[in-house]
Amino acid sequence: MAVMIEDALAANTSVLCEAGTGTGKTLAYLVPCLSFDRKTIISTATKTLQDQLFQRDIPLVQEALGITLSVALLKGRANYLCLHRLEAAHGARDLGPGELTHLAYLGDWARYSVRGDIASAAELPDEAPIWPSVTSTADNCLGQSCHFFDDCFVVKARREAASADVVVVNHHLLFADMALREEGFAELLPSAEVIVVDEAHRIPDIASKFFGSSVSSHQLRELCRDTLSAYEREASDMLILREYAGILETVAATLVGALGRCGKRGDWAELDAAKTVSEEVDAVLSALHALRDALELASERGPSLENCYDRALRIGTHLQMFLDGGPEAEQEGRWVRWFETSGRGATLQATPLSIAEPFQAMTGSCRAVWIFTSATLSVNGDFSHFRRELGIEDCDEGCWDSPFDYTEQALMYLPRIAFEPRTPAYLDAIVELAVPLIEATRGRTFLLFTSYRALTACAELLRGRIKYPLLVQGHAPRGELLNQFERLGDGVLLGTATFWQGVDVRGSALSCVIIDKLPFAPPDDPVTRARISALETAGGNPFLDYQVPEAVIALKQGAGRLIRDQNDHGVLVLCDPRLETRAYGRLFLDSLPAMKRTNALDEAVAFLGRL
Repeated sequence: MAVMIEDALAANTSVLCEAGTGTGKTLAYLVPCLSFDRKTIISTATKTLQDQLFQRDIPLVQEALGITLSVALLKGRANYLCLHRLEAAHGARDLGPGELTHLAYLGDWARYSVRGDIASAAELPDEAPIWPSVTSTADNCLGQSCHFFDDCFVVKARREAASADVVVVNHHLLFADMALREEGFAELLPSAEVIVVDEAHRIPDIASKFFGSSVSSHQLRELCRDTLSAYEREASDMLILREYAGILETVAATLVGALGRCGKRGDWAELDAAKTVSEEVDAVLSALHALRDALELASERGPSLENCYDRALRIGTHLQMFLDGGPEAEQEGRWVRWFETSGRGATLQATPLSIAEPFQAMTGSCRAVWIFTSATLSVNGDFSHFRRELGIEDCDEGCWDSPFDYTEQALMYLPRIAFEPRTPAYLDAIVELAVPLIEATRGRTFLLFTSYRALTACAELLRGRIKYPLLVQGHAPRGELLNQFERLGDGVLLGTATFWQGVDVRGSALSCVIIDKLPFAPPDDPVTRARISALETAGGNPFLDYQVPEAVIALKQGAGRLIRDQNDHGVLVLCDPRLETRAYGRLFLDSLPAMKRTNALDEAVAFLGRL
């Protein structure tokens, strides 16, 4: 893999590399990239991997090669204390006693912090409610008009990154860079000569969000609250600002309630045609325009009011574009509009049906060598799906299997469940086979589900059936659940999509992974439905060309949680009978590491017993 990347750097060509767990792919791209001494951006999917690269892997390679390069770690702006919002928070009236205590601590911490990275504020937990009040977003950042601009931790971090030889970022920041340029920050992408995208299987999903457009109730609520704060500081005589902000917050909450009655997510076109929420949307648009006009009159009173006016203008434009058909309404059929609701609010989204064109426009604008790598890019060694998703044509590709001895370290158990996955009896069958497996391995099990409904049902069925601690997604933050799982040593963790990837539990703490069914995208997902329809219209086969490849890559990620190093052993349980009863099941099985298989529960229990 290192040689292929070295050749690509010499020839200025891009490369796709799939390398299984344990191949050392991080070292395989670091050695040639650092040796060539070019401006390099390394993008990962998580902050954990960012920290690992910055603190351990890059220093190791530099020492081994005897070279010295400047390296910068750059995180998203929400990871840095905002001095302007910290000052504003001290005058806020709606903070509770706990938040005031945290605010006092941050006031002292800010005076000696060099980088302002909130991860180093050791006395505050990640989920502390004060953080949104003292960190900035792309919306509420005042940019160069902020009187803290020269001392801004985000500005300092980006300046350092602009001059560094190697910059470690995450995927969200990589795609946000084009938007950040518009705010006057340093430009990263145009200066890069090499861009390494680690965990590249995440790119299609993340890019879809950044190349799309959205308006959320959270944005509206924050605009209203920031307007009130700015009104009190900069224009307390303009009572109309308080009135219009209150109206907008009220009608936005009404819209959230109306959307919530329509389901958790759905196709906007269907709501639009039925005029289900038309009155509520009209009320939000009208209130937003009224607040915008009032803010325009007040915008010369101070930078915070000017920022609020810019945001009201921008949100109003995005909302109108959404209602008109998408960011580029004249390109009918290239966008899918949908809504999503949660306990905290609602979002209106416009997502491109294909990201290939905007992604190629972005990669073509920076003239860098792109290196895409992950443990899951191909379907049975074929990169066609990933290439098609991103519009990649000219590049080299290589595939290297994991060096682990899966035939000795793991057993794949394929239970012959007599029920279809969509029937209620199917979940009962999963629990019936899970109980003896959990008993055999004394806890130490992941149960991974494709839906919250299945997770909740199985959690209820398992309670009282096993003597080991049940750790259920949603009952605690993801990081805390993983910490508990490793600390307990006999836990049983139930999780959905967020636990299928980016989770690295090594050793005997995890010896059994049970996957409820093949991870096909939900049939009611509006983006999936629109892409299937577009493929059908174009004469393609959406099931084999899109749905199966997506599910294969997701299954590879989930199965990859089991064997993380050469000393790991365990049983992988794939409950879905379609793996053996449908022709496409062979493609799933052939895409996984080769390991012994059994249909007998007794054999799986015996294998776990020997561990």
